[in-house]
Amino acid sequence: MAMEAGPRDTAHDGELTPDGPDGPPDGVTDDGPGADQMAAAEVEVELRPQRRLRIWQLAPIVVLAAAGSLMFAFPLAFEFGDGGAVVAMLGLLISCCAAGWGMMAARRVGHTWPGLPERGSGGRPDWRIVSAYALVFIAVAVLAVWRVARLR
Repeated sequence: MAMEAGPRDTAHDGELTPDGPDGPPDGVTDDGPGADQMAAAEVEVELRPQRRLRIWQLAPIVVLAAAGSLMFAFPLAFEFGDGGAVVAMLGLLISCCAAGWGMMAARRVGHTWPGLPERGSGGRPDWRIVSAYALVFIAVAVLAVWRVARLR
């Protein structure tokens, strides 16, 4: 008895073999998509993990922001006297530093402000959105400085 090299029965008369029916090449059936359609339906998968802020990056930012906002809020709420304005302005400065640090960390991992293009996309930001952000920032800064100036 002669042995074949592989386990498949070599009968090609359309009958069932021990492996199953002889089907069309490449495993494509008549009722399924064609070989060209199957090749076009490939999905790209990003192998690198998604970049996001880690707890060790967020913790110092949150602590600085909380300390700065408390330093800013307590003199304004409880009228500390002559030194209250200085403590409030220092707290405002620390809060702004923490906000800037947070924005830099978020930008480093790929986050952007709503309405602005992603980093490296080559798109230009819309001047109306940039001017809206600038107006909100200026309004908040003016109100904070005005409130601290009223302490004196």
